Amino acid sequence: MSRRDVVEARLGISEPTLHRIETGKVPVTGANVRALCWLYGADQSITDALADLALGTSQQEWWDASPVIPEWFKLYVGLEASASRMAGYDGEVVPGELQTPDYARAIFGAEQPVDPELAERHINLRMQRQRTLFARTPPVRLVTVLGEGALTRPVGGEQVMKGQIEYLRRLSEQDTVDIRVLPFSVGAHAAMAGAFRILEFDDPDDPDVVYLESHVGALYLEEQVEVDEYRRIFDLISKDSVPVGEFR
Repeated sequence: MSRRDVVEARLGISEPTLHRIETGKVPVTGANVRALCWLYGADQSITDALADLALGTSQQEWWDASPVIPEWFKLYVGLEASASRMAGYDGEVVPGELQTPDYARAIFGAEQPVDPELAERHINLRMQRQRTLFARTPPVRLVTVLGEGALTRPVGGEQVMKGQIEYLRRLSEQDTVDIRVLPFSVGAHAAMAGAFRILEFDDPDDPDVVYLESHVGALYLEEQVEVDEYRRIFDLISKDSVPVGEFR
């Protein structure tokens, strides 16, 4: 059994994730460092020193230093920051990287947050993440298919939705952004099981990832057969979708 096989079996850290940690493409937590040191038999002084270094390096990225962003989502933001192409489907909601502040505020408001000030910090961080994504050089290639319901449900009211749709149309005018709509008239479609995102990377050592999110966590699928199946589903719904600029 290889070193990486042992890490995956004993600690639940997959080989692709370990590679990304080793190459600095995703954050490494102090807990991960301590677990790896335990596995390899490092003494306490080395373990403490490496864990302190991990804390220092995590502060280099804005999302790692934020106490507002859940730990399970920080991995996604790190992957998003290094992906060369992102393809995703959302049937009910405009994804965070495409939201206007007013739309995001309506989404968080619907969740009835206990701390409104904390919700506002989440919104500000979402906007920061969006600015960072679209300021990248070279730019990320973004292809998003939205269900018609995501654009017809009056989130925040008529004026908020009007502004959101206009923003999507402006974004779609960029050469590297393709926003599409899957109309209700299509009927049953291949992605009815729910939202997903596919992140692709230029580095051949970085396998592509499918990201599935829930309210309290996320699932990362890295097996080739899993990624290929989601690509097949995305291709099917893409064929039935229309550019957002052509959507009524």
